[in-house]
Amino acid sequence: MKIMEDDLSGPQIARFLEEHLQQMRSITPEESVHALDLDALRKPGITFWSVLDGDLLVGCGAVKELAAGHAELKSMRTKPVRRRSGIASLLLTHIVAQARSAGFTRLSLETGAADNFLPARRLYEKFGFEYCAPFGEYRADPNSAFMTRTL
Repeated sequence: MKIMEDDLSGPQIARFLEEHLQQMRSITPEESVHALDLDALRKPGITFWSVLDGDLLVGCGAVKELAAGHAELKSMRTKPVRRRSGIASLLLTHIVAQARSAGFTRLSLETGAADNFLPARRLYEKFGFEYCAPFGEYRADPNSAFMTRTL
């Protein structure tokens, strides 16, 4: 498997991210969906990675700069048929290392609070993320769980 920084110009990643947004909207109330679309992910201050298994896109994730030393983990997704195969752990290891080398000292995230998101929350806990109050522009939301860790 190969993790590569992605400029988000290819049709494969566009479809992958659209599927992600559709899934989030199908299981989360609209006002609680914080996933970024393709245009938002192309903005300055965001670094995006894709995970390829050969030519097949199997995962993605991003880091969004929030403030000096503080970044947010965004757009973590594994192709549904490849979940629980180690892709998310491989990618999260890479992202944490890249965030650290970019000078960030804190990495935070927002994920769903519903049972559907339990595997994601367990993954983040395994990587040292702890539950925290809303950060940045987020507000308390019963559909969201907020987590953070120092790097």
